Amino acid sequence: MNNRPDPDELLERVMAEEARACRGKLKIFFGASAGVGKTYAMLSAAQQQRKQGIDVVVGIVETHGRAETAALLQGLDILPLREIEYRDRSLREFDLDGALARKPALLLVDELAHSNVEGARHPKRWQDVEELLDAGIDVFTTVNVQHIESLNDVVGGITGIRVWETVPDHVFDAADEVVIVDLAPDDLLQRLREGKVYMPQQAERAIRNFFRKGNLIALRELALRRTADRVDDEMREYRREQAVEPVWGAREALLVCIGPDAGDEKVVRGAARLAAKLNARWHAVYIETPKLQRLGADARRRILKSLQLAQELGADTATLPGNDVAQAVVDYARSHNLAQVLIGRSPLRVWRFWRRTLADRIGALAPDIATLQIARTDISSADKGCSTQAGAGHLSEAVNWRHYALSAGICALTLLMALPLLRIFDIANIIMVFLLGVVLVALRYGRGPAVMAAFLNVAAFDFFFVPPRFSFAVSDVQYLLTFAIMLGVALLTGQLTAHLKYQARVAINRELRAGSLYEMARELSAALLVEQVRTIASRYVEGNFRARVTLILADADNQLIWPADAVATIDVGIAQWAFDHAAPAGLGTDTLPSSAALYLPLLAPMRARGVLAVLPQAGTSQRWLLIPEQRRLLDTFAALIAIAVERVHYVDIAQQTTVQIESERLRNSLLSTLSHDLRTPLTTLMGFAEFLTLTKPALGDEQREVALSIYREAQRMTALVNNLLDMSRLQAGEIKLNREWQPLDEVVGAVLVALRVPLARHVLQTRLPADLPLVEFDAVLMERVLSNLIENAAKYTPPGSEIRIAARVDGDELEIVVADDGPGLPVGMEEEIFKKFTRGQSEGNTPGVGLGLAICRAIIAAHGGRIYAERAQPHGARFIIRLPLGQPPPLHEPPTIHHHPATHGLDREG
Repeated sequence: MNNRPDPDELLERVMAEEARACRGKLKIFFGASAGVGKTYAMLSAAQQQRKQGIDVVVGIVETHGRAETAALLQGLDILPLREIEYRDRSLREFDLDGALARKPALLLVDELAHSNVEGARHPKRWQDVEELLDAGIDVFTTVNVQHIESLNDVVGGITGIRVWETVPDHVFDAADEVVIVDLAPDDLLQRLREGKVYMPQQAERAIRNFFRKGNLIALRELALRRTADRVDDEMREYRREQAVEPVWGAREALLVCIGPDAGDEKVVRGAARLAAKLNARWHAVYIETPKLQRLGADARRRILKSLQLAQELGADTATLPGNDVAQAVVDYARSHNLAQVLIGRSPLRVWRFWRRTLADRIGALAPDIATLQIARTDISSADKGCSTQAGAGHLSEAVNWRHYALSAGICALTLLMALPLLRIFDIANIIMVFLLGVVLVALRYGRGPAVMAAFLNVAAFDFFFVPPRFSFAVSDVQYLLTFAIMLGVALLTGQLTAHLKYQARVAINRELRAGSLYEMARELSAALLVEQVRTIASRYVEGNFRARVTLILADADNQLIWPADAVATIDVGIAQWAFDHAAPAGLGTDTLPSSAALYLPLLAPMRARGVLAVLPQAGTSQRWLLIPEQRRLLDTFAALIAIAVERVHYVDIAQQTTVQIESERLRNSLLSTLSHDLRTPLTTLMGFAEFLTLTKPALGDEQREVALSIYREAQRMTALVNNLLDMSRLQAGEIKLNREWQPLDEVVGAVLVALRVPLARHVLQTRLPADLPLVEFDAVLMERVLSNLIENAAKYTPPGSEIRIAARVDGDELEIVVADDGPGLPVGMEEEIFKKFTRGQSEGNTPGVGLGLAICRAIIAAHGGRIYAERAQPHGARFIIRLPLGQPPPLHEPPTIHHHPATHGLDREG
């Protein structure tokens, strides 16, 4: 066996080692829960490093008041923490820039899953650690099992508590060293009771909730198993690097062999049950020998079904080429460190008693691998793929009688060429001509015609060239040996030639499949439009599978969009089922197998993107799809198409977002510039208009009306400019809220007084219960919100219509409603009207530019609330504001309720 390493793998390994040499080393102290001693173990290891002369610096360490842990900080250089202002508070966080400037040999960064305060360079501490490692600084850190991203849901299901601070698995897996810090649950509970983890009151509460003994046992098992998985990966990497051949049975792992036999599904299920009992990883492989590449359609369907079943049950599946099934199984088991091989057991046939079973051959090749046999329920033949006996029951191949006829013609031509040579050459040399004819037949038409040609040429040689000629009688017994050797050589030569030709054809097909994958992946990577993906997919699938293709994609609402060029016979219901269940359907599957087409869901990393419907041509094309390697190629095509569609989708989103961001930036710049440039002339214009009304002698009535009109229009323009300025400030985050606890009705009263002129021709109703709690908000900005909503209601409703203002407590929110009985909102505009420069009435004489509601949404969002609109019944519009209540301070006396006589129709409840 050739154990020389692959040059490409060697080069990749050297490059990876060079990259690791420039990068810092990460050591994680890993535990099942808080209190097991991770920080203590980290500081102890750091003290050992300091004694060895290593430059050790403490970046951040959380001792949680534990004296024995704090004592280990003595003698270590501690990096000052950084002060960060957050919500009017000063918080101390790890100083990443200070650590990079100090650049010690080893830095201690506790609690890897910690979320940084807003304002830090990275949102997560593990991202800080990544930057430190890139700078060449070694890092010691700690993490609990509940903070590992892939185990977060599992831990939440066990403990009933969801942890929101997590570390991605790739960070944990990429660590250079993981040290498990383990403590028995009883010992941890004793530490809790002694106050060595939390304060006594906190400890009692923790024991009743998260730190129950059952939780601790489960967390401990998770931590140990996660560490074992990582160690197993390290062991396999070491075996690959050192080219270790024997299997190391350090962990239970199974390999099940799949063949075309009807009972192999039972073998797969038995392997799955055994793997579940052992909690072991398992693989399922099908070894495709040249003999098995000529299987019939039924046998290929059984193979594909068994592989799919194994994959559904959690196995890693593979189809491997090979000439010797036993050798291929051993090679795969050793490369993946699989100590047990499971195969189906077939009854020993009397006529094949002399042949060794597959289990015997595996045992002879690899005594270190255990072989288990599982009985089949239905045995039709044996030793195909990974069966235990040998036979030919499944090797049914369609007979091409034309090839046999042409082979007989070649034999006749060989005889005609050899007859004139009898007078020139000896009989021994003429034999070579007949052997050449057999080789040509085998090379051209394969094994069966070559066998026929061998017999025909031996018979022709005997009849036409061996004395007595023109009879099958033999005068010299030595010619019998010549016939036997000639027949044997002809048969052997024909078999070898046909075998090599078949292998060459198989290799060409594999190369074509690999080339198709490469070309398709390359073209799809450059596609920028969905239509390009559709064209590429159709071309490659139709070219490789001789089938018509329909690519059915889903929209943003997960609804399939039927293309205009869809094949007429494609079934909508089957395609929808495949999309909804994310499973293949139709031809060659367990769901509606009588369908003429195969429906494959396009499963991308984020979600299903559509369905690939493949309609093969009748006859050979349908059988072509049932070949396992062809089906795997089609599955790979579908995966590439799904990824390409998803990539194009996100490219479109990125482009739209970029254009939107640039448009918003340009718009905000223009708004800010125009509003600042307009404020001064508008203020001057208002002053001049007011000055004109006060001049002596007094203006005439017409002149005074003109001056007042100028003043009112300038005032309206000033309000518009103020809206523009407020919008730009809100989006830039420059406005700080002056939030205070105050009653809502005072703000409503002030708004109604200010709007008494536009509300004079409307009926106003307010329903503000007297027991409304205080709400924390900015009174000035909240007045702007209510003013805009009420003014809009007055502006877009006819005189005499009713405007209602109501408020109520709904759970932990305060709901404020401004409603009217006017014409209502345009259909489908409920969300659109909150966008800038969008108006409820795009045409008409109603003044405004569509900024009021956008400002309302920005202000409410700044308060942590939400605002939305809906159509009232039977007509009208409702604007709903929902603000968080929080915990208001206690009131010693009820708030004063202000009644404003100018608010026509004021109706209070309380």
